[in-house]
Amino acid sequence: MIILVSNDDGIDSEGLVALEEALKNLGEVHTVAPDRVQNSMSHALTLHRPLRVHEAGPRRLAVDGTPTDCVKLALSGLIPVRPDLVVSGINKGPNLGDDIIYSGTVSAAIEGTLLGIPSIAVSLVSFRDFVFEAAAEFAAALAARVMEKGLPKGTLLNVNVPPEPKREMKGWKLTRMGKRHYKEEVVERVDPRGRKYYWIGGDDLGYAEEDGTDCVAVHEGYISVTPLHVDLTNHRFLSEVTPFTLRWP
Repeated sequence: MIILVSNDDGIDSEGLVALEEALKNLGEVHTVAPDRVQNSMSHALTLHRPLRVHEAGPRRLAVDGTPTDCVKLALSGLIPVRPDLVVSGINKGPNLGDDIIYSGTVSAAIEGTLLGIPSIAVSLVSFRDFVFEAAAEFAAALAARVMEKGLPKGTLLNVNVPPEPKREMKGWKLTRMGKRHYKEEVVERVDPRGRKYYWIGGDDLGYAEEDGTDCVAVHEGYISVTPLHVDLTNHRFLSEVTPFTLRWP
């Protein structure tokens, strides 16, 4: 099996290294990842400048671009073989609920899915004291299962692993995308030359406590595995909502 690994925390991230090591037991691992942190890049592509690539070790390439750039380049010939699987991570921090929309980690897996490769995104739900062993072990087990059974066309798996030790985890659950709450905040400041600049941020205010969601599962001590698809059409609207009355032109 040929596995492509990427992330949004950069080629030197400990989570990426842990994932590479765990997946080596399943096959040949090729890593193409950003040369620096690219958090919250969503599905951005670099179109306004050329991309540079340098070797970071055997079968390890660093790209001065986004996670989506990395996967697109890899699957367009940057690596010598077409992978059987794309795995993105292990992210430092959660990708739960609304995080998915902004996540570079998930977007790397989305790009793999768009290009016809079964794909998985993996995140550790912690912002400090990172211990990646359990997340890496689960990612490898899930990767083996995906390669055995496959995934539906256009579907990827988004995995979030609680920060507890493996012995304290309750198992794993298939979940749906939840809803996180943030205090939206934009801070305006002035630099030493008198020019305004802005910091986008916001405190985490928790999540909607709805059964079956990724947020609730992780809070209860389970690994969440959320199947996502790249079709954003609201099919319920098409089938159930009365069509608009609109005269045009």
